[in-house]
Amino acid sequence: MISSPNPQNQPLLSARLSVRYAGKQPLLRNVEIEIRRGEVLGLVGQSGSGKSTLAMAILGLLDKKHTQVEGTITFQGSNLLALSERELRTLRGRAISLVLQSPLSSLNPALKIRTQLKEAWRAHARGTSADCANAIRDSLQSVSLPADDEFQRKHPSQMSVGQAQRVLIAMAIMHRPALLIADEATSALDVITQAEILALFRELNRATGMAILFVSHDLASVAGICDRIAILHQGAIVESGTTEQIFSRPQHEYTKRLMAALPRILPGSSATSTKADAAGAR
Repeated sequence: MISSPNPQNQPLLSARLSVRYAGKQPLLRNVEIEIRRGEVLGLVGQSGSGKSTLAMAILGLLDKKHTQVEGTITFQGSNLLALSERELRTLRGRAISLVLQSPLSSLNPALKIRTQLKEAWRAHARGTSADCANAIRDSLQSVSLPADDEFQRKHPSQMSVGQAQRVLIAMAIMHRPALLIADEATSALDVITQAEILALFRELNRATGMAILFVSHDLASVAGICDRIAILHQGAIVESGTTEQIFSRPQHEYTKRLMAALPRILPGSSATSTKADAAGAR
């Protein structure tokens, strides 16, 4: 008797797709990525390489009138490209969540934090006001934010950028998604806050088993939290492997150029970022 494949041994998400904007050359060409359950995959590429387009394609957020997406995106056994918009809405925020680059632009400036967290909870849950309040408190505490009434009454403009980013993350993980997509989620932060948010992502990954697609152009950040890295260049994945492989033994010429561009410490220099540091940061 032939046994059925164990779902736990299958990738959480596997995709092979091409994306073309109307009247233009394909921005993504037969891009293949695989995200395993519970891992952190870094997607690295320069501006304009198609990183955010790939993230938006996974979520089904590209404008269908002006964008053509071909291929398959299989998530938990379902082809996302074959789902209706209504079916996709049941997945977004519940099974797949998104954290964007600019928290103060992503949050509604007119609404209190509590109101925005309530809306995120009610989008995919049913229960009492107490259930909602408990979920909000747990989410805020999980990202090391105050959960008291005073904090929840604040508007986004009354918080630091780092706090606002943590609120976005709290909203994204409220329903314990299987996959979190972080699209340049630390690029708008100062270096200290960036380090804190990177540590938070890694802790959430370890504590909950949530997989993360970490989209970034910052190799040092990627090295700090990612298990594997995929290099996107001119609309195609040119190389992928473990973080140690990519940093220590890059194969593709573009990857070698990225590694060579990392700062190096010279004798007597006070610089702190090197290729060795980046590879060993994990």
